[in-house]
Amino acid sequence: MLNLKHFRCTFDKYQNFKMEVIHNISNYSPQKPSVVTIGTFDGVHIGHQKIIRDLVSKAKSEDLSAIVLTFSPHPRMVLQKDTQLKMIDTLEEKRQLLEIMGVEILIVQPFTQEFSRLTAIEYTRDILVNGLNISRLIIGYDHRFGRNREATADDLKQFGLDYNFTVDKIPAQDVASIAVSSTKVRNTILAGEIKKTNRYLGRPFSLIGSIVKGDKIGRKMGYPTANLEIKEKHKLRPNNGVYLVQSQLNNKICFGMMNIGKRPTVSGKKIQIEIYFFDFEGDLYGNKLKIELLEKIRDEQKYESLERLGNQLSIDQKSCQKLIPKYL
Repeated sequence: MLNLKHFRCTFDKYQNFKMEVIHNISNYSPQKPSVVTIGTFDGVHIGHQKIIRDLVSKAKSEDLSAIVLTFSPHPRMVLQKDTQLKMIDTLEEKRQLLEIMGVEILIVQPFTQEFSRLTAIEYTRDILVNGLNISRLIIGYDHRFGRNREATADDLKQFGLDYNFTVDKIPAQDVASIAVSSTKVRNTILAGEIKKTNRYLGRPFSLIGSIVKGDKIGRKMGYPTANLEIKEKHKLRPNNGVYLVQSQLNNKICFGMMNIGKRPTVSGKKIQIEIYFFDFEGDLYGNKLKIELLEKIRDEQKYESLERLGNQLSIDQKSCQKLIPKYL
């Protein structure tokens, strides 16, 4: 089954690799020609991974710098004022994934209205050629660029002839005949279809946050929970419900069940994320944890009493523990 360990093993030759992160292309000074890919890469899903694998392979075989050029904030937040857009990965999560895959340089370009007004020719000449000393460009099948996304991959190929760089176009990556995209991944997360999400990502969807003190209601029922607080306001959360999860605690993978929701049985008012780890004892307060979601068990429900809720939690735990062997 998919887990982050298997994802890491795919790229184990880069385990001790350190990627350079540069904020703003104006701070980059090319040391040699580069192979470049461009995009937001939200989720670093299996389609993105195909592009990154080609990028790293071509860089190694042709003695080029392997560069990923990405943008922050997401262009939709600037151009469409889409403040409700949630991201599959935070910038830090994206950085970790790209580093695991062997990317040499990550350039995070601030996306502004001014930057968006670059024409296709200005973008090619000033960013790719003069800024990155590009020798080869690897892009997805649907890549568009320049003011109003006016130019296509075919336009880039023509610019490549003009400025002496090669363009490789990567086809869509399919799962069950469905072309994977960040939008499709977001939709599966919001629907709680975590197994499908993880197939699209090639790894588990994760949440990273700090463990904070809660009201200890779970402890009173025999289910002491770790309360996860996520600082990043644009991080995507799954829909409310109970999930089988795993996390690394004390250098060991521990499984547990997570509830995300308002806790209607105790008249909760705000959404909280609570994790009960099986076979773990210890104080996690103040720790920063990565929680990997494996499967959804059920939707959140309201029960008539804490006793009924406690009985359901016992059923949930048994349901989760039956699933664990396939993730070992």
